[in-house]
Amino acid sequence: MRELTDLCLNKAQKAGCAYADIRIIKRERQEISLKSGNVEAISVSDDLGFGVRVLKNGAWGFASSRIISPQKIEEITSKAVEIAEASARVKDKDVELAPVEPVVAKIQANCQIDPFTVPLEEKLQFLARVDDRLRSVKGVAVSKAFLTFFKEFKVFASTDGSFIEQEKIESGGGMEAIAVGEGDFQIRSFPNSMGGNTAAYGYEFIPRLKLEENAERIAQEAVALLKAKPCPSGEMDIILDSSQLALQIHESCGHPTELDRVLGTEASYAGTSFMTPDLLGKLQYGSKYVNIYADATAPGGLGSFAYDDEGAPAQCVDLVKEGLFVGYLTSRETAHALGIPNSACMRADGWGRMPIIRMTNISLKPGDATLEEIIADTKKGLYLITNRSWSIDDKRLNFQFGTEMAYEIKNGKLGAIVKNATYTGMTPQFWNSCDAVANKDYWTLWGLTNCGKGQPSQVMHVGHGASPARFRKVQVGVMK
Repeated sequence: MRELTDLCLNKAQKAGCAYADIRIIKRERQEISLKSGNVEAISVSDDLGFGVRVLKNGAWGFASSRIISPQKIEEITSKAVEIAEASARVKDKDVELAPVEPVVAKIQANCQIDPFTVPLEEKLQFLARVDDRLRSVKGVAVSKAFLTFFKEFKVFASTDGSFIEQEKIESGGGMEAIAVGEGDFQIRSFPNSMGGNTAAYGYEFIPRLKLEENAERIAQEAVALLKAKPCPSGEMDIILDSSQLALQIHESCGHPTELDRVLGTEASYAGTSFMTPDLLGKLQYGSKYVNIYADATAPGGLGSFAYDDEGAPAQCVDLVKEGLFVGYLTSRETAHALGIPNSACMRADGWGRMPIIRMTNISLKPGDATLEEIIADTKKGLYLITNRSWSIDDKRLNFQFGTEMAYEIKNGKLGAIVKNATYTGMTPQFWNSCDAVANKDYWTLWGLTNCGKGQPSQVMHVGHGASPARFRKVQVGVMK
């Protein structure tokens, strides 16, 4: 590998490039799902290739190939140089990079049991047991249980002098129950919607999901929702469970603090951001209970790594501290443009894509109260559980979220189940209404595998940690 990376970097330097890097990446994926007692899908895939990024005449060039050979590396490096030269003719200004220390390192995956060594039959038998328990509840029309596994080995080398080998393994799974009746249909997911939960661990993570243990309860909740009262309309206090709050963080803090969006380079696809540089250190984003940080060092996080795709070491940085907006997710280029420290958030979706700023593990710091104390302190409201739908504008200000289930809260106690619950708001006002966050005993780090961004589109794995939290006087249901 070192001979191949040196070939690329030497050629780029001889061509007059101010900087160059190469990533050689091998990936494996396995996805298994059962639906209503039948095998729905067994998908196994792998890919191998490399990408070359160069900086010449103040502009970027990038090219890639799935063929790894000395001849192809020379050809692709030359192509990247040609693209940089062409880009330089239409640039607005020169790209400049924040410095990074060169490093030579080898990082192994945090894994006890390689999921790709576990027999397929064993995985199918496990899913069959989960699916059987879902279907054992009368009224469940559709059941689904699934597992997903991912492995990546990456070599990164740059003209800064870095040569880094990193391995990562991820394991995850989940289940769904859909109940039909009463002229309605309702869904319950576990441990989360949109792909369950995934972590950067081996197969040892699967028993921790407790799918079998919760299958009947989840199915029963789906059926119970058919007869549940609809979500009321009006202004009231709400408590968001950990998984719903994780998505709220993703959409209303994670995306708007990506500095490339703020500076406009992602505007055409994903929108920009209301969290502009003139507000840094000034905007009261939330209440004093709101402490949101980006931690690429968190054990098991899908947004964790040792070094990003620019060779910068993983960071843990504050984005919102005691409610005040204090930080961004950055790259070497954007950090230099703003004159701030680099938070090392550049990652690419595989070898065939150029790195862009991506979320790491964006989390809400836990508070001091128990969930039971927060509920007991709430006179009237809703406790909302598991995301079902979301919508947010391109500046990440106005939003609406729906959850699969909610409970009424009356005089400090959980009451009847509520279906089709929704809430809406504006980001700063919403986070400023937060007056309680549950403690670390309720904190969960969730893995999200479908964060989309970029052109061509890149799908990234990120993480979000949260404990349940309360928000006062929030609009729920249909606005009148």
